Amino acid sequence: MIISPKHLTLSVEKLAEISRVAFTVLPDSDAVFTHMAKSIAEEIQSNNFSDKPTRLILPVGPIGQYQILVQICNQQRISWKNVFTFNMDEYCDWQGRPLATDHPLSFAGFMQRHVFDQLDDDLRIPGDQVHFPDPLALDRISEQIQAVGGIDTCYAGVGYHGHIAFNEPPNSGWHKVSAAQFRNSLTRIVPLAPDTIVMNSTWNTGGNPAQIPPMAVTLGMKDILAAQRIRLYCNGGAWQRTVFRIAVCSEVDVKYPVTLLQEHPDYAIISDLCTAQPAVISAI
Repeated sequence: MIISPKHLTLSVEKLAEISRVAFTVLPDSDAVFTHMAKSIAEEIQSNNFSDKPTRLILPVGPIGQYQILVQICNQQRISWKNVFTFNMDEYCDWQGRPLATDHPLSFAGFMQRHVFDQLDDDLRIPGDQVHFPDPLALDRISEQIQAVGGIDTCYAGVGYHGHIAFNEPPNSGWHKVSAAQFRNSLTRIVPLAPDTIVMNSTWNTGGNPAQIPPMAVTLGMKDILAAQRIRLYCNGGAWQRTVFRIAVCSEVDVKYPVTLLQEHPDYAIISDLCTAQPAVISAI
């Protein structure tokens, strides 16, 4: 463990006193989704008023914000015509090829069906402004980010062992990756860690890890850290309590990639109250 056991048991108020990261605690998971949706909508609307593009890195996980976001944009007539989206990652099969967009676990398919296609026709984002990392052209998405002038905000969740996108902790008995190297990691194909596969199977495949794709393509930390702002959302509840506390008060360590975000000049975490609670052993 890279965090002191006493930090796991601190009250939320005491944790805020020692936190290395600004964090906000909201009442519940719905409030977290609403906060995220409103933040994205307000950012797009503000840039539209100023006739500026909006350039976002977006996750598929969390996802509860997207229905709210679409409703806000349709009701308030917030156009996505000048929005450029760059999704964090995509599942790949055992040969490192991306899933077809009609696969039920495809992130690209999810975003198209549940976000972009749900916007009213006159508000909809142009198809050539939607970008996903491509395992067959790894550097393309970084080039596309540079072509639009960089990223305004990266919106993200965090995994069980602190991965951001699918930037899994390096896990090799033979090759060590320093924090400096990991900060500069580029878009790449990664094998998914066993615990990631198990965790994801509990949400998506009825607890069947064999149905979770074994690989993914992910944006590297270099593109994520280059965003002007990073907003991390945590509402996983009990399973996410330890990694939340590692994120806010642990020293930087590649064993938990989320800790590398602490060095970003405009980084904040938004959590629900359940997730922010002490990570203590509960009686059976």
